[in-house]
Formats: sequence, C-alpha cells, structure tokens
Amino acid sequence: MSIALQDRFVSDLPELAVRWQAESAPEPRLLVLNTVLAGELGLDPDWLRGPGMGLLLGSDVPEGAAPAAQAYAGHQFGGFVPRLGDGRALLLGELTDREGRTRDLHLKGSGRTPFARGGDGLAAVGPMLREYVISEAMHALGVPTTRALAVVATGRPVYRETQLPGAVLARVASSHLRVGTFQYAASTGDRALLTRLADHAIARHHPSAADAEHPYLALFDAVIAAQADLVARWMLVGFIHGVMNTDNMTISGETIDYGPCAFMEAYDPETVYSSIDSWGRYAYGNQPSVALWNLARFAEALLPLFDEDTERAIKLAETSLHAFQGHYDRRWTAGMADKLGLPDVPGDVVGGLAGEALTQLQQNGLDYTSFFRRLAEAARGDAEPVRGEFIDLATFDDWLTRWRALQPDADLMDRANPVYIPRNHLVEEALTAATAGDLAPFEALMAAVGSPFEERAGLERYAEPGQKEFTASFRTFCGT
Repeated sequence: MSIALQDRFVSDLPELAVRWQAESAPEPRLLVLNTVLAGELGLDPDWLRGPGMGLLLGSDVPEGAAPAAQAYAGHQFGGFVPRLGDGRALLLGELTDREGRTRDLHLKGSGRTPFARGGDGLAAVGPMLREYVISEAMHALGVPTTRALAVVATGRPVYRETQLPGAVLARVASSHLRVGTFQYAASTGDRALLTRLADHAIARHHPSAADAEHPYLALFDAVIAAQADLVARWMLVGFIHGVMNTDNMTISGETIDYGPCAFMEAYDPETVYSSIDSWGRYAYGNQPSVALWNLARFAEALLPLFDEDTERAIKLAETSLHAFQGHYDRRWTAGMADKLGLPDVPGDVVGGLAGEALTQLQQNGLDYTSFFRRLAEAARGDAEPVRGEFIDLATFDDWLTRWRALQPDADLMDRANPVYIPRNHLVEEALTAATAGDLAPFEALMAAVGSPFEERAGLERYAEPGQKEFTASFRTFCGT
C-alpha cells in the first residue's frame, strides 16, 4: 500500500533533528499489532503483518520520508543535562489519520544514533511489551497517552544483566515535543529557533494561542492546563510515572515513556517502584508538585518570548504558574466525585470525603483500585465486601454513613472505577513468559486491561492485587 509520511518536524526545525536510519533486523518477527490503531491511521493490518513490517522496523520507509533522531535537553532527577536526544529512537515522520489529525510515527530500540551517549541503542522484548500494555491500558482508562502500534522482535540479542531477545516498538503520538525540546532550543541562544519551535507547537497542539494577545504566553497557559489535567488523571487511577524528567513532559499533554512506571496497589503517597529513584523524588504523591516544577523549567526556556524585559517576563510566568493548582484541583475533584458517585455534590464536600477515605486506605493498607470498585456495591446496599477490608470499622462506618446519605450513583462509579489495571505481578508474569517465547499471558492481560470497566467472569485474578511480599520488593527499570 502507499504510505505518505510527512517530515514537518524535520523541515520546520532542522536544528533539532539529525537524519538517521534504523538498524536492520536480522530475523524480524511480529509479536503484537494494534489493529484498531492501525485502522485509525489508515494502515492495512494485513500489509503491516507482511511487506509493511519494514515500516514498523524503520528499515523500509516510503520514498521521501526523512527519519530523524530528535534533539532535546532535560532535567533528570533535578540535574540539567544540555544534550540528551533520541539515543535509541527515531521519528519516522507524521501521518494524517482518518480524522485528519497529525500523528507522529516513532520507533524505540531501532539502534544507536548520535545521541546514544555510549548506549547500544537497542531494546529488549520485555520493556517494549511493557510500554505496549501499559500505554494501551492507559488509553482504555481515558488517560491521554502515546499509543503502541506494534512490537517486532528483531532476532538480535540485547545485552543487559543477561542476554535478552531484542525488539523494536512502533508508537504513535500527537507529537514528541517535550519541555526538554524547548530547553535545548533555549540553550542554543538562538531566539529565532526558539520562536520557530514555539510557533510549530502552537500550530500542532494549541492553535487558539495564535490568536491570543500574547501567543507564547497563551501556549504556556495551554500546556499548564493540559499537564494539570494529565497528572490529575494519573492520580485518579493510581499511576506512577517513575521518571518525570523534563524530557518526559510533553507539550501535547500526553503521557510518554513507560520505562520505570507502575500502578500503585496499597494506597500510600510515598509509593515508589522505580529502581533509579532512590530518594523518592517521583513518588506517587509528589507527581503534582513535580509537574509544577517541570513547568517552571518550561517557563524559563520561554522567558525571552514572554517579554523583552526579563523581570516582566518572570512576573508573567509566575502568574501563569499560579493557575496550575486550580486546574489540577478542579480536575481531580471532578474525577473523585465520579469515583465516589457524587457528581452533584459541592467540591469541598467531595474533597473532604475523599481525603478522609484515602487516609483510611493508607492506615489500613488497602488496595486503591479495588476499594472504589467494592464501594459501588455499598452504594447498591451491600456494604460487607468493602467493610470487610477495614480493621478500624468504627471509623469507616462513620464515613460510610455520611457518604451513603448523599445517595451515591453506583452506575456512575462503575463507569469511573476500573476492575482491571495492569497489576504489577501480572505484567511481570506476562513479560517473563513473552521473553521466553510464550505470548499467551501477555495476550490474556491485554484482553483484561483493554476493557477495564467491564467485569467479566473468569478474569478474577486480573482484579486482585499481588502478594504483599511481591509488592514490597517490586522494582521497575528503564530498559536501557
């Protein structure tokens, strides 16, 4: 079939791209293909399974395409690195999907680039399937995210602690513009480049900003709102990103980079699963404040575009940043109102009840996801399944009485609270089996998390948290 891959990023911003080619795969084998997403992109799944597999590997791109590694900087765990970039990734180009939206087609694990900094540029089957299952689960949960199109085994070994089978992930995003992209452009001192990048981002993601009195400040405000909404959604589903560096914060407001990420089980704001986050900088409860910190770094990059006078530019940025908390609180409160089945109850009442419930969850060591699902049964009259989880029954019963008096909507709760999330022990089980050549556990997990709100017979194990011993020692890794 004929594929049109545009090169808007490369042609608009050549200073931020290095044209490059993916490494060849000696024995390619398609492991998983997202046929629904392929259809949205106007790609024939049968073609992708056959002659089109070269597109998924980057080894056979359409004539005129300009694959490139993107340049960006970033604060990594608080320390600024002026030159990061796609060390093992390539932007193949942009597609126009069936709804007329521009979508990036991007690879991970396609080989070393000039940004590799000594890495091998490769990826293993397990981490690429992790990104596939968690990003697609996030999409099913209604969280803005990059999407996974396919994972292709390369037949090339990858060496980490042991030898592992190699793979390439093909993913799709509204774009791969990041806060770190702007930091890189700003660090060059080239104001014209920074302006072109901002204009590119406005046209791509926030076109209404172009008509504002101060377009670049309007761009900043739009990104603040998008990121506040995104992180609130993370918190509502118990997602922990694990590596919220500025190079992993998108301008579009989509979740990107599913390396050391995981879903929280027992509710605890200090939960950390990332093996590289020894100080808990990116713990679950820190995510809103880290997002605000990252946005402050975005503001620093944009200051020359806000005003010629630095002091005035800083004041404008500070005023905009003060809006983050309000955006976040409104989105989180609205989401929590749905989780509690109280859409018409005042926000301060919802916030108070939610805060009390979360405190009790933490004190009793209860699973965050299953609590809200069982609470819906209490709204229908059967409180015993949820009451049976608590040690301090008197305190919970007092809360339960006050909550039930508000006549919660159980059906709304079922629509807002998932039965199935990518439970960490099940993800590890699926990835271990897939690495050994057995995709059946991965496919079963995908079937569960692909429809997270619909309870189905036979899937009970996918709704239960892992053993506490497993969770206590569970760690995730970046995969490089």
